[in-house]
Amino acid sequence: MQTSRRQGAPYFGILVIAVAVTFLLTFAFVSESTAGRAASSQALIDSLQTQNAQLQSQIAALSQPTNGTIMGLDSVKIYQADSAGIVTVQGTESSGLANSTILGSGFVVNFSGAYYIVTNYHVVAGVSGITVTFQDGDAYPATTIGSDGYSDLAVLKVNAPAYEFHPLQVVSSALLGVGQPVAAIGNPFGLSGSMTIGIVSQLGRTISETLAGNYAIADVIQFSAAINPGNSGGPLLNANGAVVGIATATEVSSQGVGFAIPSDAILQELPSLITTGSFDLHPLMGISSVDMNYQLAQLQGTNVTYGALIENVTSGGPAAQAGLRGGTQQATVDGTSYLIGGDIIVAVNGTKIINTDALSSYLAEHALAGQTISVKIIRGGQAMTIDLVLGTRPPAPSA
Repeated sequence: MQTSRRQGAPYFGILVIAVAVTFLLTFAFVSESTAGRAASSQALIDSLQTQNAQLQSQIAALSQPTNGTIMGLDSVKIYQADSAGIVTVQGTESSGLANSTILGSGFVVNFSGAYYIVTNYHVVAGVSGITVTFQDGDAYPATTIGSDGYSDLAVLKVNAPAYEFHPLQVVSSALLGVGQPVAAIGNPFGLSGSMTIGIVSQLGRTISETLAGNYAIADVIQFSAAINPGNSGGPLLNANGAVVGIATATEVSSQGVGFAIPSDAILQELPSLITTGSFDLHPLMGISSVDMNYQLAQLQGTNVTYGALIENVTSGGPAAQAGLRGGTQQATVDGTSYLIGGDIIVAVNGTKIINTDALSSYLAEHALAGQTISVKIIRGGQAMTIDLVLGTRPPAPSA
């Protein structure tokens, strides 16, 4: 383990400058001995004295302890307010003849006056003997009462005294912007209550999770706060200490690339997960698509370089019933094979669609199964709009 280096270099540099200023003051005073140069010498001395006072003020300011505010986020205050509401989720997973301990994070929420633990589906999927450990070290058995593999969400019920529960506030993630500060608190490698700070790096990402089947998890938040195995299920917090996401994944062998399920998904699904044990309103278009780009536009004979190019349409699915068309011929661009000639989706309900991530994120955020959407496409160089009734995905994997 590397030890942190002391931050003494800035103070040393300023002290050196201060010493130099003092030397110059003395030199100027001695050398300016003639009466004719007295006025200019005094002006120089006054200027150097002012600079010296400013440097001394900077040294004093650097010597003062900080209050924990980083990038506009008071990390000390947030940790003091929220850490008691974050728990360790633990259980046992059987694989053949061997058992392994599964470790993750979770946080307390209040729904209709009752307390629950929100965590990731992948933390509890296939896990037995689940326990929840609170900040004070007390552990209690827990039961998964609802889960959704498509959004990587799960809700646990814990038989614990009321004083153990410190619910966190969950707010909409819709107002998040790139560059805003966020904090992640969880249990990386079992190191409970660990906090990291970062910013929102991007919004509307799409990630793959094996437990979600063939469907990508859309509208995901990318952030720079460091997370590691064990952080999964822990909250992503905004500058006010409110939950805006749930840490779910990190890019292997990367630094500062973490992903979180947006809190809007939690707010949308929580009532159903608690009352019915599942969420079955994920929309389905019945297509597979790729990002449009300049090369594909040239091959298709269009000047439209953005959008989602439909490669395949599921027979009998919503897109097929609406009349959308997939690709008709193979093409290779930079070593990658594409099925081109299909419709290019460029807008949904008036919202511009720049790529497949944008399409998936729009549907995840604004649409539900059974809803009719207006899809603007480019077909054969011509723009047209088609109404499409969204279908329902097959039942999601559940714990």
